[in-house]
Amino acid sequence: MATNLDQHATATSAKGPSGIWSWLTTTDHKRIGILYGATAFAFFLLGGLEALVMRLQLSAAGNDIVTAEFYNELFTMHGTTMVFLAVMPLSAAFFNFVVPLQIGARDVAFPRLNAFSYWVFLLGGLFMNASFLIGAAPNAGWFGYANLTSAQYSPGLHVDFWVIGLQVLGIASIAAGINFIVTIVNLRAPGMRLMRMPVFTWMTFVTQFIVVTAFPVITVALVFLMFDRLFGTNFYSVSAGGDVLLWQHLFWLFGHPEVYILILPAMGIVSEVIPTFSRKPLFGYAVVVYSGLLIAILGWGVWAHHMFQVGLGPIADSVFSASTMLIAIPTGVKIFNWIATMWGGRLRFTTSMLFAIGFIAMFIVGGLSGVMHSSPPADLQQTDTYFVVAHFHYVLVGGAIMGIFAGIYYWWPKAFGRQLSESVGKWHFWFTVLGANLTFFPMHFIGLLGMPRRVYTYSAELGLDTMNLLATVGAFAMALGALIFVFNIWYSRKRGPVAAANPWDGAMLEWTMASPPPVYNFSVIPTVKSRLPIWSDDGYEPRPLPETPPQAIHMPGGSLWPLVTAVGIIVGAVGGLTQTLWIALLAAVIVVVGIYAWAFEPFEV
Repeated sequence: MATNLDQHATATSAKGPSGIWSWLTTTDHKRIGILYGATAFAFFLLGGLEALVMRLQLSAAGNDIVTAEFYNELFTMHGTTMVFLAVMPLSAAFFNFVVPLQIGARDVAFPRLNAFSYWVFLLGGLFMNASFLIGAAPNAGWFGYANLTSAQYSPGLHVDFWVIGLQVLGIASIAAGINFIVTIVNLRAPGMRLMRMPVFTWMTFVTQFIVVTAFPVITVALVFLMFDRLFGTNFYSVSAGGDVLLWQHLFWLFGHPEVYILILPAMGIVSEVIPTFSRKPLFGYAVVVYSGLLIAILGWGVWAHHMFQVGLGPIADSVFSASTMLIAIPTGVKIFNWIATMWGGRLRFTTSMLFAIGFIAMFIVGGLSGVMHSSPPADLQQTDTYFVVAHFHYVLVGGAIMGIFAGIYYWWPKAFGRQLSESVGKWHFWFTVLGANLTFFPMHFIGLLGMPRRVYTYSAELGLDTMNLLATVGAFAMALGALIFVFNIWYSRKRGPVAAANPWDGAMLEWTMASPPPVYNFSVIPTVKSRLPIWSDDGYEPRPLPETPPQAIHMPGGSLWPLVTAVGIIVGAVGGLTQTLWIALLAAVIVVVGIYAWAFEPFEV
């Protein structure tokens, strides 16, 4: 097969090059997807460990397992890690691996920019967590409310790590967002019109537009905060004419679209899994697509429901209350479409299908408690209590994480050529879903009974010991589920059944090639004639695709310069953190050299 490829660098087979150097220099979207997934899962385990320590501290009244200061660092880094270093990049792993395969492309539009986004993400995550090594982990909450984050009230490097680290991660997100917008617009296979795209690709497309418009907002807020802390400006200083509510408006103008950055990819995954294991086309495909678009648009008009308690006034409260209720409609539409797809279908309760069904059930709970917050009087009672903690964990754990696990079990055979154990996977599912409900459902009552968020201890007089203990037990049950999943990965790599090209009898283009796919993806770019290419009699051509490419295929080669450029950005972050001019200048040199070498590097060497 190597004789049919004109492959850059040292690729000698359809599997491509191997070795550590090949991973450091890779621009293959599939490998970058795997790197994203492995790195994000490691951060997911770290964030889970932080949560377990917090739950141990709160398992009984008056515990002193950790200090108040360390608890502040734990809940700040837990939230930051799970949102920016775990759930978002886990979704990005699917964007990278699956989308080019689903649209019939050989790679993404900008392979080196894709590699750059990964390395910036990895180094940015390591930069933020390095703060633990010097006793300066972020400690002001993952929401960073002013003026708590000012130099006056948060001295030291704690908040500086957070402010600079998030700006670095924003670079990675925006680079990836632009890449996937261009990829989906320009690299679809012949015949793949927009309304023939798989729903997961659609939700990826919508998500990227939110990313490239929402992250500049939080970047502006972070730059203001960085200037306040490092250069003595007064954007958030009330005594000097600044406004602390400016931070809240900017943060939540980003923060609520961010929720849909986290949940829309999971909705896309579920929209692929349920039709496959119901053996039915997705009910109301067009409505599901349009509802995703509507969610993305309406998501920009609900941010101030996070701010009902600041006194915006009755008109503003009424507008944002109505918009919060309204956004529940397209979400409910999707749920009814998924249920209608399963209705009357030939259901196969694989692990992937169980996680997809668990996603629907738990997301409904989170959605219902979210609608409750559309009422300003109710929100005033619930805000800053554990009721809100219960709500967003039902959305992000019961929603995003359950959907992501559904996708992992679904596309794992395609990525690695072996199937995960279904029996072990079902143990993973039941420990996860039961543990999540045991952890988060009692928090509704814990909050309504008066326990505030972000406190490291509580009085026995509240009578909340039993429910907090149940929540802690549930957290450890979820942790056991995660360990079972790790065992499943190890087991499948050693003894998992070899995967066929289409082990689930799926309908989309990714199932038309070998598992794992060759470096060039498709031996011949298919021509798409149907929204369900495999399930339709005239879905795509040629059918089947030849195993060997009939002509030479030119693929982008590896490059070290994206990694070099990313290192330059992190060196700049260190320079900003330490306020050291020569480090900042060194960073500028590394970035400029990296970008120019990247730009002028020949396509083939």
